[in-house]
Amino acid sequence: MLAGIASGLWAGELTQEMIETRIKPPLRVLPRLPGVPAWPLKHDFDTQADGGPYGYVFESIDLAPLPGFDGTPLNLLVAIDRKGTFIGVEVISQHEPMFRGGIGEAPLHQFVTQYASRNLTDQIIVASAGNRVGPKQTSKGQVVLDGVAQATASIRIVNQSVLTAALSVARARLGFSAQPTALPPATPDMTHYEKLDFQGMVEKGLIGRMRLSNAQVEALFAGTSAAGLDGDVRDHPDETFVELYLAYLNSPTTGRAILGDARYADVMKRNYANRHLWWVGVTGRYPLYDDRFVPASVPPRLSLRQDGLPYELRDVDFRDPDYNPPSIPGAPNITSSLVMHSITEGGVDPGRPLSLDLNIVREHGGVMRETTQKTAILDFTPASHLFVYPPKPAPEWLESWRQRIPELSIISMALAVLCGVLTAQRWSAISRARLRLIRLGFLAFTLAYIGWYAQGQLSIVQVNGLLRALIAGRGLSSFLYDPVTLLLIAFTLVSFFIWGRGTFCGWLCPFGAMQEFVGLAARAMHLPRLRLAARTARRLGVLRHVVLAVIVVAAFIAPREADTLAEIEPFKTAITTGFDRTWPYLGYAGLLLLAGVLYYKAFCRFLCPLGAVMSLGGKLRLLNWLPRRSECGTPCQRCKHHCMYDAIEDNGAIRYDDCFQCLDCVGIYHDSKRCAPIILYQRKNKVMTPQGAMDKDGPTKHT
Repeated sequence: MLAGIASGLWAGELTQEMIETRIKPPLRVLPRLPGVPAWPLKHDFDTQADGGPYGYVFESIDLAPLPGFDGTPLNLLVAIDRKGTFIGVEVISQHEPMFRGGIGEAPLHQFVTQYASRNLTDQIIVASAGNRVGPKQTSKGQVVLDGVAQATASIRIVNQSVLTAALSVARARLGFSAQPTALPPATPDMTHYEKLDFQGMVEKGLIGRMRLSNAQVEALFAGTSAAGLDGDVRDHPDETFVELYLAYLNSPTTGRAILGDARYADVMKRNYANRHLWWVGVTGRYPLYDDRFVPASVPPRLSLRQDGLPYELRDVDFRDPDYNPPSIPGAPNITSSLVMHSITEGGVDPGRPLSLDLNIVREHGGVMRETTQKTAILDFTPASHLFVYPPKPAPEWLESWRQRIPELSIISMALAVLCGVLTAQRWSAISRARLRLIRLGFLAFTLAYIGWYAQGQLSIVQVNGLLRALIAGRGLSSFLYDPVTLLLIAFTLVSFFIWGRGTFCGWLCPFGAMQEFVGLAARAMHLPRLRLAARTARRLGVLRHVVLAVIVVAAFIAPREADTLAEIEPFKTAITTGFDRTWPYLGYAGLLLLAGVLYYKAFCRFLCPLGAVMSLGGKLRLLNWLPRRSECGTPCQRCKHHCMYDAIEDNGAIRYDDCFQCLDCVGIYHDSKRCAPIILYQRKNKVMTPQGAMDKDGPTKHT
């Protein structure tokens, strides 16, 4: 029923005229509601003329501004009818990296079409993308929507935005439950019964009670034109004006005690719609209704509320002409009572706290009668042992983790292996063949599994999203929807303190792994390779920090431009989409890989803004964990000349900000056939160890 959404609109700024261009006949848009950011919808052929608006249309950002991965909330146009059924959902604006230049917006637009005809009373969840197309009914009350490959986390945020916004409107305008989480209501435990008298039920909280004295009621009318009109207040201020009782009749304990066994069975038999049944009774001077009350209608003096929202109570009128209410054991002298129902679809939960409003009316004046009304409130918390409560559903982000347990397990094992490799550095690196096997094998795993399969490529987009979410006070919940990314971020943060920046850049960056394979292939083919002077390379390395600063600043002052600037990273092209993009992006990624042929890992060292972030994080390193000797650099320059990253100073010191932890220098350091100081000591019949030099007669100082 919704027409297509034009692009380029600012979120949260649609006017009624803009909405009207997107709604197809026979639906028409009415003026926006004053208290709820939604436009009512009228249906030209609506047969329920007295049923209020046919539905509502609204923008999700006005009601559920959930941040995406760049820190900017998505905005969707959502329309529901009066029964909570989706008329349609369409995208207004979004800044998700995968859909802006990645796989494109078409899969997102296709995904939101699945909401049509689904109801808010259904449990709507998102599954990993498979071969199915369209929503699937897996069990009663549950609908599974197909996700989008390569964008599972973003799709879950879309789903949460749609449901949260729609429920907000449904609770405000359709009578849906306003409880914090959309749980199904509690149901009465029909197997539980205990025989109690009226007073016992009051004492145990099965029946709610409120007493108002004459003086308390007079206090309600103080300062109004109806004050002082009740003579009994002056004469008997402490006497009872009204004592109000409320009980939930569906429960056998209260229902059988109040109605009697036979009448309870009859009432429940007639309650074929499984409506919530309530008994309200009063003692005192103020009855529940007057002579003008019509049976089976809504009592004007009573209303039920839960979470601040009113729910309609209607007289059941199960009376028979010859029926006389039974005498309730232990009850006071009930002067009037009603059995009423509230519809189950309204969303009231009988097992949660609620309140009963009693409207007290005073009429005064001569010819022109004036009415003044005040409300007394009976707060009632139902006894929990009378109900069966549904299990609290796990948060939607947890479902993302459950679905990705295999990937998380495999990556976790790989990270444990990496920790072992870096911890047992001597064993890992002393054999060139072993180190080559370990390193190339792990990089292949990083590229193929972490990158292409598990979509675990970290990006500057996530850094921007983190900063913008924190500044806006929106929290970091969006990261929970992408467990693989969160796992890698957590591991990288820990690695900063132990090994520095190189753990991620040297071992866990899929595009970095791709560049390394390209560079190794170029060396194997003996292609020409540039080698810049160390000082020049260091100066060019400042560029990545400049790029980082520009992108971060743009993220705050020009978010749209920041999305474009983030394309300086070829990660989306080469890893996330697997080179399935348009030619400009493919050409740019190809040029960067070509640069890696000519100069080893050129992008990582000179342009990568994420690498600049990693370098800053590497400042947290607590240890100089790569071994060095006093001979390193003076006179030995073997490791320096062999380092492909120019991360070793002339004096032999490691520049950890530039080190990618390839472990080549560690292998040389421990290898008696490659380390020049060790070879020299061997010629002097001495043994060089990492701790010092040792000849056959004992320790010898080496300089």
